[in-house]
Amino acid sequence: MGLLSNRISKESLKPGDHVYSWRTAYIYAHHGIYIGDDKVVHFTRHGQEVGTGTVLDILLLSSVPAHSTVPCPNCTMQQDGHGVILSCLNCFLAGGILYRFEYAVRPALFLAKVRGGTCTLAVSDSNDIVVKRAKYLLENGFGCYNVFKNNCEDFAIYCKTALLIVDQGTMGQSGQAASIIGGPLAAVLSTPMRLVTTNIYGMAATAVGVYCASRYAADIGMRRDVVKVSAEDLTRRLATGLLQVSEPQISVAPIQAIQQLTPQ
Repeated sequence: MGLLSNRISKESLKPGDHVYSWRTAYIYAHHGIYIGDDKVVHFTRHGQEVGTGTVLDILLLSSVPAHSTVPCPNCTMQQDGHGVILSCLNCFLAGGILYRFEYAVRPALFLAKVRGGTCTLAVSDSNDIVVKRAKYLLENGFGCYNVFKNNCEDFAIYCKTALLIVDQGTMGQSGQAASIIGGPLAAVLSTPMRLVTTNIYGMAATAVGVYCASRYAADIGMRRDVVKVSAEDLTRRLATGLLQVSEPQISVAPIQAIQQLTPQ
């Protein structure tokens, strides 16, 4: 894994890899699971949609691979509208560059990554289990798509780890969403520093620290409110309403993470 980029060649892909490609001027990345034979299982806005109710819904359009007037002979058409689809690698990339999401990274490397949604501290299951899980969800769905609560990255992370943040029947663990929330959170929490110092560099350093700590605390590999849920149990809970999409919440966890990371 590189410090600046997770870019890889198609030749280095292995079944079970979590892959992604940036969309819309690097604002958002689309994620999926490579299952071999030039095929990727991924989660899109097709079918039932929750939405955020904000202008950010426009960005969700980038989650869908670019469409051609001529149907791709290598892609499987979606039949039931649950959002999990199978595409060839080229259609998944939609002209973008191929990257591999990394697991079990060191904390220092995780914090060095400026953008969320590229790596995690969590450990992946074996590749054969990951492929089996992705194929099961291809047939049974992954609930409703939402940019903050249940997106393509959430889907890929679940396929790799079977970990879900389950708190009072909710779900959601995306690193991209943590980055989106972490930026404003850093600005808000660093504002009181103006009462202590007028040094712009000191305020900037505080904001960066809060942002990094918020990502660190929100990572699926660090959280304590996660459970291992089988794909069969997941789809059962979704079908019966026992598991629902979660609202993003701001907690004191980032502040505690800063205290843990600050040298004593």
